[in-house]
Amino acid sequence: MIRIRKGEVADIDAIMSCYDIARRYMRASGNHNQWINGYPSRELVAEDIAQGVNYVGVDENGEIVMAFAFIIGKDPTYSLIEDGEWLNNLPYGTIHRLGSTGKYRGVLKTCVEYCMTKIHNIRLDTHSDNQTMQQAALRLGFTRCGIIYCQDGSPRIAYQKYKKSQVIL
Repeated sequence: MIRIRKGEVADIDAIMSCYDIARRYMRASGNHNQWINGYPSRELVAEDIAQGVNYVGVDENGEIVMAFAFIIGKDPTYSLIEDGEWLNNLPYGTIHRLGSTGKYRGVLKTCVEYCMTKIHNIRLDTHSDNQTMQQAALRLGFTRCGIIYCQDGSPRIAYQKYKKSQVIL
């Protein structure tokens, strides 16, 4: 059982370890172009913590086994979408920078279930080389909505999921 809590400054080393392990997994599975040039950096993690948008998953032994950012509100990189469209334009939260130690399976599911308790409309994106994340998103009921572009101009496949019964149209 993984418990989600807000990340703290004291967690930065463990968070960076999750990201290092995730980066190695990406490379081993053929994803050589995502999370390059030191991304996500310690400075970005510290900024996420300061803004209250960093979360960690802690196992029954108190070990941090996953980390992610969850930001409720408009994401500027999501304002332009090509090759498709968003499912709706209602308020949403965005999952970014999900990484884990690899000790547990289903971390995206755990992350999404937690985020759905905060808002019932979630978006995320991933690199075209990240087959693991693409498959997991689809398996969890996300819809591929199109292509968005990161701040550096690189394309990402964008997904969205919402609880229809919970969203007032």
